[in-house]
Amino acid sequence: MYIPKHFKVTDFAEIKEFIQHNSFGTIVSTEQDKPIATHLPLELHKQGDDYYITGHFAYANPQWKTFEVDNVLVMFQGPHAYISSSWYKSENVPTWNYQSVHIYGTASIMSEQELQEDLKVLLQKYEQHRKNPALWENLSSQTKKQIKGIVGFKIKIQEVQAAYKLSQNRNEEDYENIIDKLYEEKDLNSKALAEVMENRK
Repeated sequence: MYIPKHFKVTDFAEIKEFIQHNSFGTIVSTEQDKPIATHLPLELHKQGDDYYITGHFAYANPQWKTFEVDNVLVMFQGPHAYISSSWYKSENVPTWNYQSVHIYGTASIMSEQELQEDLKVLLQKYEQHRKNPALWENLSSQTKKQIKGIVGFKIKIQEVQAAYKLSQNRNEEDYENIIDKLYEEKDLNSKALAEVMENRK
């Protein structure tokens, strides 16, 4: 990923937090030299000294069969929005602000036991606060049998690239005005981006 120096993020603690809050990612691998991608809920885990991205495919999705061949790319994206140059004090060009993290790593297929443990963690994250949580231990044996229809995987992280293009190269007056203008926009992404920028002041 091309990252101008103004926008490069290297603090892994910050990147981990970003992944946890934007965990619906895109996995890219190749099949006969053709890039293929799947959009999935993913989780970041530490095992020993290594970090892994975990998730699962539908068994019918052929992408999992590419995992034993090459490295894979995982992409996570945060809020993004158009930035009008009319928001600057001086004339300039418009642009687009965004947050993006790219992970490169080697993938392997989980055992059924590993997959079951990963599903427990995933359900705990998204269900524990609900009135009648659909946690693994609450599911019937019939429902649990559906695990046969998915394939779990883990990706050992080899390289991390992170770009937060948030108008860091603008002066303070422009920066503040961009935030104000983003809050005035109608789409939720613009408002979310304004909040991100405000929290990074």
